[in-house]
Amino acid sequence: MRRRIITILSIVAVISLAALPKLGILGKKETGPSVTSGPSALPVEVKVLHPSVLDDKLVITGSILANESLELKSEVSGKITSINFKEGSHVKKGDLLVQINDEEILAQLEKQRYNQKLNKDIEFRQRQLLKKEALSQEEYDNALNRLNTTISDIKLLEAQLQKSRIVAPFDGTIGLRYVSNGAYISPTTIVATLYNSSPAKIEFAVPSRYSAQISAGKKIRFNIENDNSKVFEGEVYAIEPRIDPETRTLKIRALSDNSNGLLIPGQFVRVELILGTKNDAILAPTEAIIPVQGGQVVYLAKNGIATEVKVKTGIRTDQDLEILEGISAGDTLITTGILQLRPEIKISIVKVNLTK
Repeated sequence: MRRRIITILSIVAVISLAALPKLGILGKKETGPSVTSGPSALPVEVKVLHPSVLDDKLVITGSILANESLELKSEVSGKITSINFKEGSHVKKGDLLVQINDEEILAQLEKQRYNQKLNKDIEFRQRQLLKKEALSQEEYDNALNRLNTTISDIKLLEAQLQKSRIVAPFDGTIGLRYVSNGAYISPTTIVATLYNSSPAKIEFAVPSRYSAQISAGKKIRFNIENDNSKVFEGEVYAIEPRIDPETRTLKIRALSDNSNGLLIPGQFVRVELILGTKNDAILAPTEAIIPVQGGQVVYLAKNGIATEVKVKTGIRTDQDLEILEGISAGDTLITTGILQLRPEIKISIVKVNLTK
């Protein structure tokens, strides 16, 4: 009995202790004064804007052409008696490259030169007789005509002899050979190709709307396709006087030094045509410009506050965008934390970029 009474009292005591807080008998626990803190400043990086040099340029694709190029062909049909060049070799203007069989022409030429000597002597004697009136004018005219005809025949044979020789019309490099010694060729037979690639020509086309901005003397920069390690320069020297009605483009050619032989005809190139240059352009990183309804905005850092400014943009480069209106040199542009920025939000500058 005694043990049962003790158990009941223990249960009552536990229940009473659990009910005390709800009854408010023990009071409330002191937690100290409450602290209310405002929103923390957003850490950002900024750029101090400076005037920069900006090229207004047009980027297009083009191709490299040889300065001079042709397919070597014979003017007459005949058998090749000698080939005087090696594939890939450099030749000078006037070098004999291929000789066609010319034995028949040489024989005819020799015959006519003998006739020339004979007819010249006859003409001289008859001219002396004409002066003494021992010969009629008609007989002398016939002798003179035979001499002049022989001279004309010699000139004709000399021209034919020249056509039996293929010579280099300009300095250049011989390409692959397509004929062999002893082969019979005709005027349609390609013997080889000849290229002069220094300087190299760069051919490209621009949209017709830029036609008024392009003139001879404009500078270009270009890279060989799939190789951006080397930047070449050139200068526009010729512009097609008409716009292609199908593509609505204007064809242009520029010259570039190729003394090192790096530019090979047929290569594709990426051309930057410089239309103009601005010396005091204000450039902002593209990631700092936020598109909004009706335009674009940027955020400037002013007295620890982010200030929203509407801007008007111009030329785009690989990394920057020209700002035409809204901000000026000396302004501090916020370049990071763009997604968290709001007008009048507090900011904390953690890095300042002073580069142009």
